[in-house]
Amino acid sequence: MVSRAQLLDLGVRPYREVWDLQHRLHEAVRDGTAPDTWIVVEHPPVITLGRQAKPENVVLPAAELFRRGVELVHVERGGDVTFHGPGQLVVYPIRKLERFREVVPLVRSLESAVINLCARFGVRGERWSGHAGVWVGRNQICAIGLAVQRMVSLHGIALNVSTPLDYNRMIVPCGLPDRGITSLCAETGRAIDIGAAKEVLLDELARTFSVDFVQPVEA
Repeated sequence: MVSRAQLLDLGVRPYREVWDLQHRLHEAVRDGTAPDTWIVVEHPPVITLGRQAKPENVVLPAAELFRRGVELVHVERGGDVTFHGPGQLVVYPIRKLERFREVVPLVRSLESAVINLCARFGVRGERWSGHAGVWVGRNQICAIGLAVQRMVSLHGIALNVSTPLDYNRMIVPCGLPDRGITSLCAETGRAIDIGAAKEVLLDELARTFSVDFVQPVEA
């Protein structure tokens, strides 16, 4: 059965603004005053540190990050250190779960949607049993980090489409020094419009989660 969910396509927005929006929507979905809501967005450069983040995985000092215009934000999601920036599609599913054991299937379904997207661009994406996300060989193309509070999810996935891949000079991505990072553009060897990638990603998410995305009149 296909369910309906609200889709907010926000374009490019600052991280903290969207983080606040996530929390407002989380409360509304939890209380039943809003439907499940999916946010798709790009962020200006920002580094987020999850609950398991180790300070040493931020390579550059805070003053240097500030000089470069890169925010540093501690958040409640799981995982370690993640970079968000231009050319990266970020999706936040604010979804009510019936049971806590649905968290792992949620992660696996997000991975499946991204793996299917990769295949449509001729890229072989894979899971790695040691860490959530999608990988091409030993390089991560999509990071996943979620939080579940009072049975409603927030945070989500970050898919590198055309993201510059030098951000590993600022952080140890996901705290994994022996793994690399990649993007759809790097793997295909061609330019990929982020709008085209977004269309495919939303199609695969809709298919994987059996959901019909509906955009509000005023997004």
